[in-house]
Amino acid sequence: MKIIYIKRNTQIEKQSNTIIGELITKVTYIRKYFLGLPIKTLHKYRETYYREVKNYDDCILFV
Repeated sequence: MKIIYIKRNTQIEKQSNTIIGELITKVTYIRKYFLGLPIKTLHKYRETYYREVKNYDDCILFV
């Protein structure tokens, strides 16, 4: 088993907005692990409605 490794994981998250309602998106996390425990999130991105990949922080929907 490796001591330090990087792993990509995709989760489904719900985001809500008062104007458009609720949006369900796939969010991908790239995390660094040490002995199987997550240490740090290196990058977080999501796929938009039009199949574009964007940084998660650029896509804030809350108003």
